[in-house]
Amino acid sequence: MVDTLDVGPDATRVAIVNYASTVKIEFFLKNYFNKLELKKAIARIQPLATGTMTGLAIKTAMNEAFTEQSGARPRSRNISKVAIIVTDGRPQDQVEEVSAEARASGVEIYAVGVDRADMRSLQLMASIPLEDHVFYVETYGVIEKLTSKFRETLCGVDSCAMGHDCQHTCVSTNTSYHCKCWNGYVLNPDKKTCSLQSVDPCAMGHDCQHTCVSTNTSYHCKCWNGYVLNPDKKTCSLQSVDLCAMGHDCQHTCVSTNTSYYCKCWNGYVLNPDKKTCSLQNVDPCAMGHDCQHTCVNTNASYHCKCWNGYILNPDKKTCSLKRVDPCAMGHDCQHTCVSTNASYYCKCWNGYVLNSDKKTCSLKQAKMELVEDPCKCEARVAFQKQTQAAIQQLTAKNILSDVR
Repeated sequence: MVDTLDVGPDATRVAIVNYASTVKIEFFLKNYFNKLELKKAIARIQPLATGTMTGLAIKTAMNEAFTEQSGARPRSRNISKVAIIVTDGRPQDQVEEVSAEARASGVEIYAVGVDRADMRSLQLMASIPLEDHVFYVETYGVIEKLTSKFRETLCGVDSCAMGHDCQHTCVSTNTSYHCKCWNGYVLNPDKKTCSLQSVDPCAMGHDCQHTCVSTNTSYHCKCWNGYVLNPDKKTCSLQSVDLCAMGHDCQHTCVSTNTSYYCKCWNGYVLNPDKKTCSLQNVDPCAMGHDCQHTCVNTNASYHCKCWNGYILNPDKKTCSLKRVDPCAMGHDCQHTCVSTNASYYCKCWNGYVLNSDKKTCSLKQAKMELVEDPCKCEARVAFQKQTQAAIQQLTAKNILSDVR
């Protein structure tokens, strides 16, 4: 295999990790840049003892052989790191996780099984696609037949590294290269330069159930024929056939359902037994809703509230209060005026009368004349008072001032 390689500091670099029950790095990538010296070093390698610690060998290669300190070139130079694992048995340790880690670090793994090698283990180790990275041979001597395959895959000339005229990205092929544009750009007809791509919002991703329609800076969803867009503006529902629009015999309103229709009347009308025509409804204002506390009484076009027995309607004409019992209205024996209290009554006389001791009848109030002695001792006033007193006494004696009923 080495004979087919172009070995050198700026060409292919080779390292060998020998493994069995233990692992040994025979030489690093930085050790041999001459094909003759490389072949001599390989010829001096002695097989290790029995055992198959394949997982440990992969980890050692990843952590020690494929480092810049050991001769690996920086990843920025876009030079492939390739590991060819040759085994003739089943691994004695785990290979799946460490192989995945190696592949994630940029190492491309080819797995070659010899004789009794375990095919499942080879598949767990190799890069994808497996059909290009997993090989099986009956003996070690047959591995030479894979030489051309490895050289074609691993050591092809990097046409881009030789120089290119791509405006954005150069992509090498086996014998040539082609240009590729960055995201958001398209390749011009000259196959070298790139132009800004008109953004297709739908192509950027959408959540339309049926069809996405791009606008200048956004998009909207559209449904297939026979479907209608739901309120979420994304999903679609099967469009119901409007049977009413196809003809009906409803007098007032036709209401479509999924497979039929029914008739409905306007407000104030009721559907007749034929389920098609309508008749004017006897409007019951109380049945339409009211705010009476006790009883609602219908009128022709409105209603009024009425209270139960023993209650009276409040000024708001809606609520009711317990009616007070008027003892006077129930009957009394007052001569003049009856005054109700909470649970009884009392009698009261008119002005100028006084209530007698029976608390029912009234008598005329007697005028009470008093002589007031004037501190001034005015003789004329005293004389006048005496005359007035004498006149009152005379009138009384003649029964002119008496108790008149």
